[in-house]
Amino acid sequence: MTIETQRSIPFVYKLIMGMLLCAGMFMTSLLLGAADISAKDVWLALTSTTAAGGPISIIREIRLPREIGAFFVGAALAVAGAVMQGMTRNPLADPGLLGLTAGANAALALTIALLPSANYILITIACFIGAAIGTVLVFGIGSLKKGGFSPFRIVLAGAAISAFLYAIAQGIGIYFKISKDVSMWTAGGLVGTSWSQLQVIVPFILVGLLLSALLSRQLTILSLSEEVAVGLGQRTARVKAILFLVVILLAGASVALVGNMVFIGLVVPHIVRAFVGTDYRYIIPMSAVVGAIFMLFADTVGRTIHSPYETSVTAIVAIIGLPFFLFIVQKGGKGFS
Repeated sequence: MTIETQRSIPFVYKLIMGMLLCAGMFMTSLLLGAADISAKDVWLALTSTTAAGGPISIIREIRLPREIGAFFVGAALAVAGAVMQGMTRNPLADPGLLGLTAGANAALALTIALLPSANYILITIACFIGAAIGTVLVFGIGSLKKGGFSPFRIVLAGAAISAFLYAIAQGIGIYFKISKDVSMWTAGGLVGTSWSQLQVIVPFILVGLLLSALLSRQLTILSLSEEVAVGLGQRTARVKAILFLVVILLAGASVALVGNMVFIGLVVPHIVRAFVGTDYRYIIPMSAVVGAIFMLFADTVGRTIHSPYETSVTAIVAIIGLPFFLFIVQKGGKGFS
């Protein structure tokens, strides 16, 4: 999409169009699945306050919390990827590729092993701490070489640290004989998402999304050049610290709900830039919408492609995301912009 085409349609219209597509994908995800659900059942489940069994109970207790989880996780991972790409000026940045989700997975496994009776809030906090540790390790190792870190050096460091942390998670599972529990949690998926889990996770994601939107102008300046940001009076150290906190909140909360999930944070911001340009005041909200659509679509495909059996949503996302990743690498990180 050319710059002229981008400017011809006001951003608010693009955002409204994206939100309508997201609403349509959300309704489609409630309709499709192993159980036979009609549009009338969905309408009654969403609008009626009376207790009911059958399809309406399936929607209220299984599909609705699951798809709400998909919506927020997709938005969180996409925005986290956009923030990381802008902050580091690294077109290959993604929470799943740079050690965040691997760190959260390792912390989650350790929590399950040492505190088997831990509640969901404690597990979520452990995921935040693990994501922070993973980030520090990747950027610390990536910047050891003289001259700072390059995008590709960070990706290599992320791959190495991710493999190391995943090995730790598996080792914990084997040693404490909880491999099945760890694998079920970290495999990546929305099976069993409950309202009680959403009550814990969604507020963290909302805080992360709000902070990223509030700092979108500073992120735009930071994405151009750190020298420019300093010259304009921006306190780059403080802005970076808050943005890292945002990424940790979004990635940690996502792992606590769905386990390991890669490529969403890499692919979605590149697609969004093709439609809204390079201003993060537009990239952040549009990434949230497109990320939600992406995750809802992947989860719906996973539930329906081999119904009544379920295909891992992680596999669906990887099948879609890997070609995009290779395309972005081949383009030298320019993607669709």
